[in-house]
Amino acid sequence: MDSAHTQYFMQLLSTHRSIRRYKPDPIDQTLIDTILEASIKGSSTSGNLTGFSMILTRDDERKARLYDMHEQQEMILQAPLVITFCADVNRTRRWLTLRGARDNFNNFEGFIVAAFDAMILSQSVALAFEAHGYGICYMGTTLDACIEIAEFLELPETVFPVTSLVVGVPDEEPVKRDRLPLRAYVHDETYQPPTDEELLDCYKDRDVQGWERYRSVGGEIIAEMERLGITNLAQYYTSELKYSPEQTLESSRDLWRLLVEKRFAAGAGEA
Repeated sequence: MDSAHTQYFMQLLSTHRSIRRYKPDPIDQTLIDTILEASIKGSSTSGNLTGFSMILTRDDERKARLYDMHEQQEMILQAPLVITFCADVNRTRRWLTLRGARDNFNNFEGFIVAAFDAMILSQSVALAFEAHGYGICYMGTTLDACIEIAEFLELPETVFPVTSLVVGVPDEEPVKRDRLPLRAYVHDETYQPPTDEELLDCYKDRDVQGWERYRSVGGEIIAEMERLGITNLAQYYTSELKYSPEQTLESSRDLWRLLVEKRFAAGAGEA
């Protein structure tokens, strides 16, 4: 890769932002096909089994259904395209059967490998759309609503929704979100837990900037913070306003229920 391509790619990474407001401009189908095909060919996959599928939602009525499942995020109605990425070993298992091979991958390891494949692909797709000037936003609510989404998209056995992308022309220019300093993420040779002081030092800017960002919404959110006795960013993140332990436990139960239903739980305590 020459220096110009390297510089462009590094700039693309450095300017990434999650876009949550979109113009209704459609995306040319030829471009969509080109991006998805290039992303599939350019993404790493375990054993070249390509354990993923993508479901495209463009129909307004169907997007409205997804809007309700994804906690009524307006960007779903605004953007022309929603892509649901699935861990999918159903296709591989059918091929095995048709070729007289033993069935496999309908187990917990099969799910993990396919889910990683799907996530790797999703990042390639995200970067490719961003390289063409489009905005994207990942939706973590895919896991929270996995049961409803799986039913709505008519996912067969051993196909599981792991994440979704909203794609379209940006209608905002949000400030780029902060990240912790590199030392918070990178360890030489073995994992090296920081001291309490080092950990708090890594989070010192986040504690200020993140707290100010959420409080800048004003009005009801501040009143709710005061009602709940929230005085810092960490407390906000585990409150009922963001990611409460009760909510994440409920989502965890739903995830496990769907893993069992889709025959992905074998070898992990369920058969």
